[in-house]
Amino acid sequence: MKRHLSVFLKGAGMGAADAVPGVSGGTIAFVTGIYEELIHTIKQFGPSAYPAWRRGGLAGLYHHLNLAFALPLLLGIGVSLVSVAHLVVWLMDDHPLLLNGFFFGLVAASAIVVSRHPADWKLWHLVPLIVGLLLAHGLPSLMPLVTQLGVPSLVLIVGGAIAISALLLPGVSGSFLLLTMGLYGTVMQGIRSFDLALLSTFAVGCLIGLFGFSRLLSWLLRRYHTATLQLLIGFIVGSLPVLWPWRELVRYQLGPEGQMIPLDYRYLTPGDYAILTGESGLMLPVVIAMLFGAALVLGVARGSGGSAPGRAANGSHNSPDKEGSNA
Repeated sequence: MKRHLSVFLKGAGMGAADAVPGVSGGTIAFVTGIYEELIHTIKQFGPSAYPAWRRGGLAGLYHHLNLAFALPLLLGIGVSLVSVAHLVVWLMDDHPLLLNGFFFGLVAASAIVVSRHPADWKLWHLVPLIVGLLLAHGLPSLMPLVTQLGVPSLVLIVGGAIAISALLLPGVSGSFLLLTMGLYGTVMQGIRSFDLALLSTFAVGCLIGLFGFSRLLSWLLRRYHTATLQLLIGFIVGSLPVLWPWRELVRYQLGPEGQMIPLDYRYLTPGDYAILTGESGLMLPVVIAMLFGAALVLGVARGSGGSAPGRAANGSHNSPDKEGSNA
């Protein structure tokens, strides 16, 4: 029961993070030590489930799919997404500096926690780290191309596949990519109003991205474990500029429904922000929010018992093979 509650709360944290543009639920999974178990569990949902059911019945299927982990996690994500959607919209509209400050501190501390070099770290592992940084910086600028697909249902499917894949990557925000695709408001409104037609179309894309990308990540973690972790750390560090509270939108384009799609920002000091906007930069409250976010991550990391980044402290169901193995 304690394990189920812990996984539920971690799922709730992932759902809350994914509701905010610029924050990744994958980061929460990574810091709380369930990332690799999450990836390998998702991978189990596929053709291999059928022979597991034939061999062991429902009990075998339950074990094969790791439902003791998956069910409380999904429940936590779902409850959080539905309940947090209204709160997040309100905070984004009325207190964006505090919200961004909190998540900047959270992600910055996450980068520190997960950047510890494992025993087999080598100098060439800087390459995937840099690749992760570049991809985190460049991906949002490519997302507006999705809107050029034209057909609304196809845009939703492709957007869902991309957003759910981003959910699996620490530091890459599926919500922010939805925002750059011009779909964030559409999807959030669909969640709040329970628009089943829209959500079903979006879910098709999510399923495609979820099962395809989880298999790729699982393979990378088994074959190139340390290099893949360095790539993921690059994504986390590369996401920090998106969360800097004091910034000015300098380049954008309009989506097919007239919504503003951000493309580039200029990053400011609190003083410059106050001069530019005529409003208070709220430096002290934002710094407090940053410290609170950082303290939350450090507390979670300490509570996980010092396990390796992304790997459950109990080591169950997620032990990848050593880098370069042939498994």
